[in-house]
Amino acid sequence: MNNPNPKNSQDNFRGSDNNGTKRQHVDDTKMTHIADEVQAFYDRRPYPPPVKDLNGYGRSWQDPNRCRADYHLFWPAKPYQDQQKILVAGCGTAQAARHALRRPAARVTGIDVSATSIRHTEALKRQYHLNNLELHQLPIERSQELEQKYDQVICTGVLHHLPDPDAGLRALGSLLRPDGAMHLMVYATYGRSGIYMLQEYCRRLGIGRSDREIVDLANTLMALPPGHPMAHLLGEVPDFRTKAGLADALLHPQDRAYTVPQLFDLIEGSGLRFGRWVRQAPYLPQCGAPARTPHSPLLKRLSPAEQYAAVELLRGTMIRHSAVIYRGGRPGDGQLNRFGGERWQKYVPIRLPRTLCIEENLPAGAAAVLLNQSHAYPDLFLPIDKKERRIFEAIDGYRSIAQLLDCVAIRGEPSRIEERARTFFEQLWCYDQVVFDASQAVSDDRTAG
Repeated sequence: MNNPNPKNSQDNFRGSDNNGTKRQHVDDTKMTHIADEVQAFYDRRPYPPPVKDLNGYGRSWQDPNRCRADYHLFWPAKPYQDQQKILVAGCGTAQAARHALRRPAARVTGIDVSATSIRHTEALKRQYHLNNLELHQLPIERSQELEQKYDQVICTGVLHHLPDPDAGLRALGSLLRPDGAMHLMVYATYGRSGIYMLQEYCRRLGIGRSDREIVDLANTLMALPPGHPMAHLLGEVPDFRTKAGLADALLHPQDRAYTVPQLFDLIEGSGLRFGRWVRQAPYLPQCGAPARTPHSPLLKRLSPAEQYAAVELLRGTMIRHSAVIYRGGRPGDGQLNRFGGERWQKYVPIRLPRTLCIEENLPAGAAAVLLNQSHAYPDLFLPIDKKERRIFEAIDGYRSIAQLLDCVAIRGEPSRIEERARTFFEQLWCYDQVVFDASQAVSDDRTAG
């Protein structure tokens, strides 16, 4: 049907366009306001709280196997190299200094929106003569102004505070080299439900960020009933014991969280690719309590992404997601389905930090129990028998699986031993006991091809 008044139609069109422009202007103004609030928040209360002593931290990274384990967590298929370019995005008061200290051969760049945080990091740079560190007061959304490409980008605990996390992640992803890797950590939705309840409580009462108000808030939290979703975090999370930590958790001007599917959407929407979880056992249905439920067969039928989402719902208390992601290509070759074929015997297992071999209060038939202290869930332990313990104790970070099996001289039917060893090393990997240097196996494959 023809419009009887074309002029009015054109005016309506222009009006709609102007409204759209106005909305965009309002959105841009709002995001600028949020960004300014976040910057002012960290300038007033820098977080994490500043430190003046990194001596213990530096000593803990003098173990070459710890450095190699950290490297092969991100690049299992590449030979170890320490001369990398690293960007620490949202470096806070000390994170960039820590990376420069533990990786003296690397070139580390730290950026942060807070001038106060940069000043604290500059002080550490001078104190520890970190000539491999450069710093810039720069928001993540403008990180492309660095005009650099990096082997590794580290962005932990920052993206969820941006007014536009998608834009921030796209900017960081564009700075990765083709075979680069990113360590990304964001808040998780379900485990922080109590935090968001208390954030809303503070908003309703108009709680501000003065020292007196934060002290009063800390004292009020002592009145939480034991069943409150926030109660268990008070004793488990050190952040709630400091004014800066309490303000960051409950009084932050911008805060959001992600479920596993939402995080995957964020990663894929930024043109990046999920590689693995930094600590993966809590997400895997074959690890811990989920493996012992009647639903274990149903969980294992799901795709990996659906498994992670389902186990997150089953556990219900994850407070953060920490992932390794890639720009593209195949830098994570061997990350998934590691143990198909025969090349797994050429992998070199490297023990991860904070892995323990426990010999007390053992389950029936176990010679020891392996656990990783970084896990928050007590069900994530791996019982091992005497032969498996001998293999585990022989891991030195340099011998391949085949060499380890020869070293411990396990006897028996070869095919059965091979399958048992394959299963054992796959369990070690799933339970975050080891990572693998698979570079020699990949190199041999390419040579053969």
